[in-house]
Amino acid sequence: QVQLVESGGGLVQAGGSLRLSCVASGRTFSDFAMGWFRQAPGTDREFVAGISRYGGTRYYADSVKGRFTISRDNAENTVYLQMNSLKPEDTAIYYCVAGKMIPSGILPQYWGQGTQVTVSS
Repeated sequence: QVQLVESGGGLVQAGGSLRLSCVASGRTFSDFAMGWFRQAPGTDREFVAGISRYGGTRYYADSVKGRFTISRDNAENTVYLQMNSLKPEDTAIYYCVAGKMIPSGILPQYWGQGTQVTVSS
């Protein structure tokens, strides 16, 4: 089992920035690709970003390309999502996932509890 704990969410004005963090425990961190999904009210969860086991490959949803950056620190068992130029439509619960890299994304095996991000206009 892998436990994932997110932090860093909050309320920010449009155009602002936030950095989400996710600390993993329970298994060897570098055994897993890591990523972020999000879910806005009334919508399905959607892929946001993914990063391979050692960081050599990164994927992003079209809606966040150029604004969000995913990174990981295997020594700290942590994955990050730097979010810049935030828009109201980025408002959602953001979930950290651990899983397998697949073409253009990640197949989650484990999910965190989520952290709320709210962007005001």
